[in-house]
Amino acid sequence: MFELKTALSRAHDTSPGPDGNTYNMLRHLNTTSLSHLLILFNRIWTEQKYPSQWHEAIVIPILKLGKDPSNPLHYRPIALTSCLCKTFERMVNARLIFELEKQGCIPPRQSGFRKGRSTFDNLVLLETQIRNSFVRRNHLVSIFFDIEKAYDRAWRYGILSTLFNFGFIGNLPILLKNFLSYRTFRVRVGNFYSNHFIQADGVPQGSVLNVTLFIVHLSQILHHLPSSVHGNLYVNDLQISCQGSNMDLIERQLQNAVNKLVAWCNNNGHAISPEKSRCVRFCRKRSIHLDPVIHINNVAIPVVDDIRFLGVIFDCKLTFLPHILHLRKKCERSLNILKVLSRTSWVPIEPPFYVFTRQ
Repeated sequence: MFELKTALSRAHDTSPGPDGNTYNMLRHLNTTSLSHLLILFNRIWTEQKYPSQWHEAIVIPILKLGKDPSNPLHYRPIALTSCLCKTFERMVNARLIFELEKQGCIPPRQSGFRKGRSTFDNLVLLETQIRNSFVRRNHLVSIFFDIEKAYDRAWRYGILSTLFNFGFIGNLPILLKNFLSYRTFRVRVGNFYSNHFIQADGVPQGSVLNVTLFIVHLSQILHHLPSSVHGNLYVNDLQISCQGSNMDLIERQLQNAVNKLVAWCNNNGHAISPEKSRCVRFCRKRSIHLDPVIHINNVAIPVVDDIRFLGVIFDCKLTFLPHILHLRKKCERSLNILKVLSRTSWVPIEPPFYVFTRQ
């Protein structure tokens, strides 16, 4: 009962799923109703029967800012699932994360959605590596990968296989198998619904367990990096780096690492986009050096002077000047609005008045 009440208290008020039940309704249940709900959750856990309605999601497409509405790829899908299901998932997820952290199943370089970790871990680690290379007067080449449709292409068998290799047996893997199987969704536009579609691959969007299951599987990619190449993850934001005084040696080591990462992605259903990935050479030497040439599937990764990584813009000299200018421009837009609203007198703008004369 304590776990159930904790799961309900930590849930945010979101739109209900197909069953129409909201979190406010669940929070206002009396003790008897909560006991019946807990009995239902325990029966689902022990009898290994997952409600079929919990497999369904309603997808609402939201147009991205400044995009063409006629292109379906320019919409961001928001999936609405059952609040009862998400409450049950939150209880299972709390136990799953506890066991994963207790057994050390998630690598330390994965900082996404973990207690006591945040984006600061990845940012400080990258900055420390860059400053160490500057002190040693070395080059540090870093590659920032873009994994295409990472959640939608997550390999379900690979997720279950990874949990089995960690030693998870019994009700948990069977429940997760039933949770990932037979997922369907409908698209809602206004008051109109589409037909049901089957989601054959990936983790279900809008659920609580999807991030944990995705992290468990994708984090195994870090084990395939060579010892000379360092990498870190924030969920699916993958970054690797290598430093040294010889640019040719750095290029060969990074190319070897990229080949291993691409091979792992090909075997586990993921794909790395060479066009959206970026390479940055951090160096303060004044002498001229050629940029590294690293390929993904015979396509060269673009080399840039600065990169936006987890909200912070890193430039090749680590001056943070592009980041400061970006913040200044962003703040100026808000300040201009405040300047207009803070005037003591408000004068409405009159429409232009035109006088037409006959020639």
